[in-house]
Amino acid sequence: MQHLSDPIISLHGLGPKAQEKLNAIGIYNLEHLLFHLPNRYQNKTHFTPLAQAQVGSEVLLELTLDRIEVLNTRQRQLTCHLTDDNNRSLLLRFFHFNQYQKQQLTRGELIQCFGEVKIGRSGLEMHHPEYRLISKGQSSLIEKTLSPIYPLTAGIHQPQIKKWVDFALEVLEKSTVADNLQPLTPSSMPTLKQALNTLHHPKVDDNTDQIANFRHISQQRLIIEELCAQQLSLLKLKNERKSKKSNVFKLSNQLTSQLTSQLGFALTNAQQRSISEINADLSSNHPMLRLLQGDVGSGKTIVAVFACLQAVENEFQTAIMAPTEILAHQHIRSFNDYLAPLGICTAFLTGSQNAAQRNEQLALIRSGAAQVVIGTHALFQAAVEFKKLGLVIIDEQHKFGVHQRLSLAQKAHNTPHQLVMTATPIPRSLTMSAYADLDSSIIDELPPGRKPIETIALASDKKAKVLEKIKQVCAQGNQVYWVCTLIEESEVLRAQSAIDTQQYLQENLTDLVVVLIHGKMNKHEKNDIMLRFSAGEIHLLVATTVIEVGVNVPNASLMVIENSERLGLAQLHQLRGRVGRGSIVSICILMYQPPLSNNAIQRLDILRQTNDGFKIANKDLELRGPGEILGTQQTGIANMKIANIVRDGYLLKQVNDYAAEFLQFDEAIQQALINRWITHDKAQYANT
Repeated sequence: MQHLSDPIISLHGLGPKAQEKLNAIGIYNLEHLLFHLPNRYQNKTHFTPLAQAQVGSEVLLELTLDRIEVLNTRQRQLTCHLTDDNNRSLLLRFFHFNQYQKQQLTRGELIQCFGEVKIGRSGLEMHHPEYRLISKGQSSLIEKTLSPIYPLTAGIHQPQIKKWVDFALEVLEKSTVADNLQPLTPSSMPTLKQALNTLHHPKVDDNTDQIANFRHISQQRLIIEELCAQQLSLLKLKNERKSKKSNVFKLSNQLTSQLTSQLGFALTNAQQRSISEINADLSSNHPMLRLLQGDVGSGKTIVAVFACLQAVENEFQTAIMAPTEILAHQHIRSFNDYLAPLGICTAFLTGSQNAAQRNEQLALIRSGAAQVVIGTHALFQAAVEFKKLGLVIIDEQHKFGVHQRLSLAQKAHNTPHQLVMTATPIPRSLTMSAYADLDSSIIDELPPGRKPIETIALASDKKAKVLEKIKQVCAQGNQVYWVCTLIEESEVLRAQSAIDTQQYLQENLTDLVVVLIHGKMNKHEKNDIMLRFSAGEIHLLVATTVIEVGVNVPNASLMVIENSERLGLAQLHQLRGRVGRGSIVSICILMYQPPLSNNAIQRLDILRQTNDGFKIANKDLELRGPGEILGTQQTGIANMKIANIVRDGYLLKQVNDYAAEFLQFDEAIQQALINRWITHDKAQYANT
């Protein structure tokens, strides 16, 4: 007797090559086949009269073969002319056929065919349909249930996967399958067995609404279980982290009071709340792993500064990691503005420093003289030794892999406290799912006095109007960014190069200082240009998206983004956030190349309608899906088998409750649920 835990190689007709291909998509045993769910269905439960067959629909027809022809066109074709009892006709086309197939198809045959109805020169057609010659005794295409169509991998075909899944369903009927979610869900929910049978072979009868509703509930049952497995795996990680010991920071107000008295502004309620949440973590003996998110310009930096002060008070070092040198330089200036007056020593470490500069900074870090260390990926290097690292702050955390964060954490004194910051807000559904292993603080208000940025969309042929606006802004003593999406000429992408743009602008704005900055420049050149722009020596900065994050020039009040239709919402919102940082009313002009796709229209519209990063983040998730937003950092969420965070976000609160209850179950039960749904590790099944 076979069991659901049996390896797939035990299936009749499945050899080592097919096993390897199925393993590559996470199918190792019969139970995994059960959870390889169809992505659509075909309805072969009834014949459709030819008169009712609609172009574009997939239908099952039963007709008579009237005649066949071989057309010796450029691509040789076999055509079959079919008719019904009312003399209506349909043409079958086969572009790939053999002599045996041609001999089987003879006039007068009763033929069943299933496929998509197309319109041809002389009427309705099907190309390469599935067919049966009924008068030759071949089995009917009629099915009792909807026919599943499964996602495939190279070298595996639909008939094979259907046969293997059906065998697994037979084993399921004779087996008991762990259904530990059943006691937690409402009684109206189907059991796991019922849900799997329904989704692999949905029934169709006269009561269509009832059947469709049961299929929906069956799908929801498995969605809840998959989300629960994902949530449970993250909660287990969180609990594992909380079981570790970390350094307890004794909270002190000495430095924080000094800084507060020196600030020229009052903290918002959201900033104060975030500082309190971080302090509560720091004073615990468990390592903090907190996500700090807020809109562009909401004041995340000052919150991070207050966390640094607690580390300094407790004689621990803080490491602050930025993904780019431009952002690292911005941080060293910003943090020093707050820390230097308090007598706190900072060190700065990047890959572009010469040996003497680097050795000087390494000595400060090693001795502990540097209480706060700011740098790029250079902080990961083996030569970097901290005397007593207790707090790690990571900016733009999505640009760093987990292994990179761990390599920095390993340099710490015990398990360090970690604060990770995002450049833009994360949709709530992703915070509750992809980042469920982190505690979260949200800065959901902007500092008072910030004026909304006016956003305008203009076609690229209106460049003359933009030039007039630039002259007006610079005449008032303010500065301008002009962002290009590419550096090199590219006719295919139709994006004006930054180099040509800088020349064009300089020729048309002869009274202004127009300077170019792009990613191919060396780090010293870029830093020098940004310092000159910050000092007001440059009127108009032509840039690629290297200025996307972290650049803070309050005097800049106009942002022009060329080819804006080519950029994603989050990136556009980030670029727009480079202006509107002072008390001046700022403008963002989104230039585009018509015609726009529907997706691009929606992106530009939401930016014109709102400055709210949380609304923009939700729209971005809706348009792009979690896969693109999370990238490779959270493949579990992006590659779910049946759940979809955008569509199923409303279930997350309920799922969180179930996952919390699952934590009370036996460890083996928890792991069984996780193994069923989460992408499987080959080593886990090596012995099978």
